Amino acid sequence: MRVILVKFREVTKKYPVVRGMASYTVIWPVASLIQQKITGKEQLDYMQALRFSIYGGCFVAPTLYCWLKVASHFWPRSDLKSAITKALVEQVTYGPSAMCCFFFGINFLELKPISECLNEVKEKFWPTYKVGICVWPFLQTFNFLFVPEIYRVVYVSICSLMWTSFLAYMKSVESRRNSLTNGDEPDKPKLDEPFISNKMDAKQKALIEEETHRWTSALH
Repeated sequence: MRVILVKFREVTKKYPVVRGMASYTVIWPVASLIQQKITGKEQLDYMQALRFSIYGGCFVAPTLYCWLKVASHFWPRSDLKSAITKALVEQVTYGPSAMCCFFFGINFLELKPISECLNEVKEKFWPTYKVGICVWPFLQTFNFLFVPEIYRVVYVSICSLMWTSFLAYMKSVESRRNSLTNGDEPDKPKLDEPFISNKMDAKQKALIEEETHRWTSALH
C-alpha cells in the first residue's frame, strides 16, 4: 500500500492533472449519493454514481485543469485584481460551458437521445447558472489569490462537493417531473389531455424554481 501511495505521489507531481482526476473520480459519485440521501431516496442508484465518477474524473478534471492553466497564463499575478478578474472571466466562459456539458454529458451516459440531452440543457441551464453565479466567483477568487497552482484543481474539487450535490439534485428533478406528468388524474376526461399537459408544464417550472430557491438559500 505504501509503495502505491509513493508511486501515486510521484505521478501526481509529474502530471498534476492526475491529482485532480483522482479527486473528482471520488468526490463526484459521493456528491451524487449525498444528493440521493438528502432527497430521501430509499434505494441508492449506484449506476448514477458511477456515471458521475466517470464524468467527473475523465471530463471535468482535465477541462478544469486546462482552464486553470490558461487563466494562470493570461493573468499570472496572484494579487486581488488578477484573482477577481479570473473568477469573473470564468463565470462567462468556463462556467456556462461546464454546466451545459454536465447536463448533456450525464444524459448522454444514460444513453438518452441527443435531442433529449439538448432539451435537458435548455431547461436546466439557466436555473442552475443563477445559483452558480452567486457562489463560484467568491470561491474562485480565494482559489486564485491564496491556493498554490498545483493544488487548485483539488481545492475546486473539494468546494464542488456541495455544488455537485446541487447539480445532481437538478438532474434528479427530471424523475420527479416525470412522476407528476405520469400521475393519474381520474377527474379529467381524455379530451382534456392537451390542457393537462400544459398544466403539468407549469407545475414542472414551478417545482424547479421552488427547489432552486431552496438550494440558493442553503448555499448562502
